[in-house]
Amino acid sequence: MPGMAGLRKRLTDLIPELAKFGLVGLTGSVIDLGGADYLHVHMGIGPMVAKAMSLTAATLVTYLGSRFWTFRHRVNQALLREGVLFVVLNVIGLGIAEVVIAVTTYGLDMKSELAYNVASVVGTGFGTIFRYFSYKKWVFLAGAPGTVEAAVSGIVDPAETSRSGAALTGGYGPPWEDLEPPADLGYGPAWEHLEPAEW
Repeated sequence: MPGMAGLRKRLTDLIPELAKFGLVGLTGSVIDLGGADYLHVHMGIGPMVAKAMSLTAATLVTYLGSRFWTFRHRVNQALLREGVLFVVLNVIGLGIAEVVIAVTTYGLDMKSELAYNVASVVGTGFGTIFRYFSYKKWVFLAGAPGTVEAAVSGIVDPAETSRSGAALTGGYGPPWEDLEPPADLGYGPAWEHLEPAEW
């Protein structure tokens, strides 16, 4: 069935991406969770400040891993725009994690090391789900087929080629082969329209 074949292909394409995302996320989680625990429990830094510091460090690592490994097959936007979007989405993810920690620590008055670490794990989990789908939607774009290969190899995007396959010239007019035959400019009939007797 065509539908099942398409679903199977989507899953086949998705599994490697999820595996890479998971590995990068695991690395970031070790930095985030371990760092938050160390800063809060052992260094005495406040719970929310400790979480913000550890997640900031983890964000840098996960951005590099995401851009150059997990989503390298997707279209890269301008570095500044991509970086800003990535940071904004991670701030939202941080907000999700901080809400869980705040509810646990201050709302439920559960201030043990175990409670803090559980809240940190749960908050990070919700934030990770949000980040995965938001990265794909706004940061690392899917693009048209062939776009990524073109961007990597320097070949022009297929969407920017003419009907004949020639690259468009970026504002200097379409390739000559796409032009319509010129109309009579008023200088008399073209020689090919003359009868042999008129040569």
